[in-house]
Amino acid sequence: MEAKQPSLRVLMFPWLAHGHISPFLELAKKLSKRNFDVYLCSTPINLNSIKKFLSKTSSDLSINLVEFHLPSLPELPPHYHTTNGLPPHLMASLIQALEMATLVHSIPAVHFQTTGGTASAFLLRLFKYRNLQFPSEAILLREFEIKKLLSHGESTLNDAKEKDRVLDCIDLSSEFILVKSCNDIERKYIDFLSFLTKKKIIPVGSLAQDTFDDDETLKIMQWLNEKPQASSIFVSFGSECFLSKEEIEEIANGLDTSNVNFIWVIRFPSGKKTGVEKALPEGYLEKVKAKGLILEGWAPQAKILSHPSIGGFLSHCGWSSIMESISFGVPIIAMPMQLDQPLNARHVVEIGVAVEVIHDENGMPKAEEIARVVKEVVKENSGEDIRRRVRELSERIQLNSEEEINTVVEHLIQLCEKR
Repeated sequence: MEAKQPSLRVLMFPWLAHGHISPFLELAKKLSKRNFDVYLCSTPINLNSIKKFLSKTSSDLSINLVEFHLPSLPELPPHYHTTNGLPPHLMASLIQALEMATLVHSIPAVHFQTTGGTASAFLLRLFKYRNLQFPSEAILLREFEIKKLLSHGESTLNDAKEKDRVLDCIDLSSEFILVKSCNDIERKYIDFLSFLTKKKIIPVGSLAQDTFDDDETLKIMQWLNEKPQASSIFVSFGSECFLSKEEIEEIANGLDTSNVNFIWVIRFPSGKKTGVEKALPEGYLEKVKAKGLILEGWAPQAKILSHPSIGGFLSHCGWSSIMESISFGVPIIAMPMQLDQPLNARHVVEIGVAVEVIHDENGMPKAEEIARVVKEVVKENSGEDIRRRVRELSERIQLNSEEEINTVVEHLIQLCEKR
């Protein structure tokens, strides 16, 4: 009888934002199924946010949650040991606390890039290799977007620029870099990123979240069950992107004008006592109650996107949201807000699975444009090619997912064996 191979231990340490932790958790699940013992390390407040998802979908997996206690700083109490709801003036304190806790060990490190290959390559070229031509002119930043991005990249936290921290992570990665992507979606940009970094870039797949049923989703599923197939859209702008009152009003009016059924999740910064009814135009909830379900705070995104009644996703184009939408075969109504999101939006438009809501010269989305794009993607004949392409791409992603994660496993095993 063949002896069972000993398991390999992997410590995962994502940045303290939900958009980073969630992909690490999904990758941990896949590695655990392939004889890896995974230790997912984060602060207690972040681990608490994922425990319920882990217990419901992964009780038989070897995933160990390791609490990471940051050094105590007077201005950074434990409930701020996460970027979710962290006031901007405390970001430097969080960086400082992480650096105080850093120890150097002779363990090979692998950088896991949770943004896509397209945006990663574009930004690396922008910050480090401006003399090189990017593979596509379709991937671009508009003037108001590049100003915001450069301001963020040049921002200094604890005597180090944000862009330099990212570059350091790339340089310190041992031999290869993992990226949350698929060759079916980003092959030429993954190849370009490999050329820029001089390292092998290994896509790990879409890492779409597992879907599961619980009491919180019952009302939403009942609402969707009453709607015709592909007749409704999901509207969400991620866990850390908060809309202004003007943006909320433009989106609200655009959704109403489109006359398409919708589920809209609205989030507010921690501690802000606005509330959905106060943020929306007067009388709006009553006006749209037959076609709109508006939720505050959280919704089971993967569960909603997997429902047959969903025919589009109005999204800020965070990379995880894009990957989930494509994985479930849902076309994207792209409304990017900041950072890598405009680049992600241009890419999904380029591959034919999205239409972008074009903002005005001040970066403001307008109701008429939102309504136009929603109707094109969900209802009109002109959107049929997009709907077909995203279905086909979804099928290819599912077909190749096992091969991609097996490649990841092979490279991790080889790296561990070199120690």
